[in-house]
Amino acid sequence: MNLKSRYTQLIKTEAKRLGFLSCGISKAEFLEEEAPRLEKWLNNNMHGEMSYMENHFDKRLDPTKLVQDSKSVVSLLLNYYPSELQNQESYKLSKYAYGTDYHFVIKDKLKQLLECIQDEIGEVHGRAFVDSAPVLDKAWAAKSGLGWIGKHSNLLTQQVGSFYFIAELIIDLELDYDHAVTDHCGTCTACIDACPTEAITEPYVVDGSKCISYFTIELKENIPTEFKGQFDDWMFGCDVCQDVCPWNKFSKSHNEPLFNPHPDLLSMTKKDWEEITEDTFRKVFKKSAVKRTKFSGLTRNINFIK
Repeated sequence: MNLKSRYTQLIKTEAKRLGFLSCGISKAEFLEEEAPRLEKWLNNNMHGEMSYMENHFDKRLDPTKLVQDSKSVVSLLLNYYPSELQNQESYKLSKYAYGTDYHFVIKDKLKQLLECIQDEIGEVHGRAFVDSAPVLDKAWAAKSGLGWIGKHSNLLTQQVGSFYFIAELIIDLELDYDHAVTDHCGTCTACIDACPTEAITEPYVVDGSKCISYFTIELKENIPTEFKGQFDDWMFGCDVCQDVCPWNKFSKSHNEPLFNPHPDLLSMTKKDWEEITEDTFRKVFKKSAVKRTKFSGLTRNINFIK
C-alpha cells in the first residue's frame, strides 16, 4: 500500500471512530459544473434576503482560495435522525435542531480528526468547515461519492437517506480520491409534490426565498402574508421534502448523545408553544441551533402559523 493510500485509510478509519456515518475525499479544485448553476440561482434572486450568498463567489467554487496549497477536500456525514419525534399535536421543529447545535458537535469532531492526521502523518495544514463558511457542502459530498443531489437539492444516500449533516476538512495533503455515484431519484417527484410553498420550482432547483426554512430561520422581517396557511405547522425549519422521500425509509436513529433533545421538547403541545416564555425558551434551547432565530423570531413564527 503506498503512502497516499495509507493516509487515506487512516483518515477514513479515524472518521468512523469519531462517529461519522461516512467519509469521502475529492481533489481540491475549481467546481466547474457548479459555477453556472450558482450564478443563475443568484441572478434569479432565489437566495431572498440571504445577501451573504452573493459574497465570496470565487471561494465558494475554489477551495484553494480558502486554504492555501490545499490538495484534498475530506467530506464527512454525521447522522442526526432522532429516535423519538415531537408530540403529534405540536408546532414542528426541524429534526436537526432537536439537540445541541451541530456546529459545536461537529467542529469538535473535526478538530480531533485534524489533530489525529497531524499526529500520525506530520505537518498537515487545513481548516474545518461546518456550513459557516463559503463552501458548497453538498457539491463536495456528491463529488466524493457520499451520495447524489436529489430533486429537493439535498444530498441523498441509498443506505441512509438524507437526515445527516455535511462537513469538510480542506487539507494540503494529497490522498486517493473517490468518484461520484449515480442519481437514484428516477421519475419520483414526491418532494416536489409535497412542498407546502411550492419552493421546488423544478427538479433540483429550490427557490430559497419561498422555502419554509428560509422564512422561519433566515428572514428577519415579517413573513409575507401570501404564505399564510401554507406552513403546515412548521415553526423552525421544515422537513417535508425529506419526510416524503422514499430513500428516508432507511433512516436509522443517531447514536450521538448531544443530539438528544431537551426532555421537555418532545412533549410540548401547541398550547405550550403559544404560551412559551423567554425563560423556557432559554432553558429548552440552551445550546440549540434554534437560538439562531431568537425568542422573538420563534414567537413571530408561531403567531404566523397559529
